[in-house]
Amino acid sequence: MAAQQMDNTIIIGGGQAGLAVAHHLVRRGISCEVLEADTPGESWRRRWDSLRLFTPAQYCGLPGRPFPASRGSFPTREEVAAYLSSYARDLPVTPGVRVDAVRPAGDGFELETSRGRRTAARVIVATGANAVPFVPDIAGRLAPHILQLHSSEYRNARSVPEGDVLVVGAGTSGVQIALELAPTHATWLAGRAPVHIPDGVLRFAGGLYWQFIHRVLTLRTPIGRKAAPAVTGRGAPLISVSIKDAEQAGITCLPRLKDVGDDGLPALGDLPRRGPATVIWATGYRPDFAWIEGLPVDGRGWPVTERGAAVAVPGLYFMGMPFQYGLTSALLGGVGRDANHVARQIADSRGAGHPGPDGAGAAGRPGATGRTPQSSYLEE
Repeated sequence: MAAQQMDNTIIIGGGQAGLAVAHHLVRRGISCEVLEADTPGESWRRRWDSLRLFTPAQYCGLPGRPFPASRGSFPTREEVAAYLSSYARDLPVTPGVRVDAVRPAGDGFELETSRGRRTAARVIVATGANAVPFVPDIAGRLAPHILQLHSSEYRNARSVPEGDVLVVGAGTSGVQIALELAPTHATWLAGRAPVHIPDGVLRFAGGLYWQFIHRVLTLRTPIGRKAAPAVTGRGAPLISVSIKDAEQAGITCLPRLKDVGDDGLPALGDLPRRGPATVIWATGYRPDFAWIEGLPVDGRGWPVTERGAAVAVPGLYFMGMPFQYGLTSALLGGVGRDANHVARQIADSRGAGHPGPDGAGAAGRPGATGRTPQSSYLEE
């Protein structure tokens, strides 16, 4: 008698992307399990203390559950952590399981985990865009007396020693950290800032703005395809903070840091001669998918996919990648659309396709495909 064919789906990662796709699979009656190395939401509690989302709360809900905060507010890291933890309670999440390797095996996949070997017919990788902190090579040439921190290691101004601080990276994270440091430290901000979305746009035309970035800036539209390389290469637009805010706070704004002098100091002419006591690298993250055997990646190390489905690896899917389909693909309020699409692909592959249960998007209609562009996803 022939062995019964596997028909299970394992989702790696219990963050917003993994939870969103699990929601859609469960709603479709498809068996799945989310493997999370920690507990859902806990990674947010390791970010800096004052972190707030730059998207208003009304646009931060995952499928089926609005974000529980007042309209127009910007959720804190604790609010996001609590929301994800609560959302996960209704889903098949197994916490405390780290996945170390994935490899194709027969008609499915074999996973090496911290709790032994697992098998699955399908695997969805939802480990997010913030895999490995990115620090430029020039960091290794800085003088040893300069304290270096990545933005993922920064907690608050009190945790930074006395002395001048150089924040490298003028994206939203870099500007927010610089603003927090300015009252207690002489602060410099180096980097080429992305476009700034004025506060008034969100306050008075927030709905229209969200519709534009969510419905128009996608791989399905010419303007979206044109914007994708710039957005993924330089980071998301500045929202809730601006370079003007930094200047008004007394922060000295400098061009990009491209080199280090022979004296081990950043090669930026407007810095004090003694150089900074601390450098904070708000330079984003780089992907790391070397643990997935046989995965085709692009020149930046990102999986080559067609709307989340890995090219040349049937049964392998990805969630939460930068501009996976649109500008909002990696955001709380935008990930649900990609999750619905991936769940539909899986349902169709099992011969059980039917429309998404909560109307998560016209963007999930047949034909709304697009290959993920090469991307560095730096915050600078």
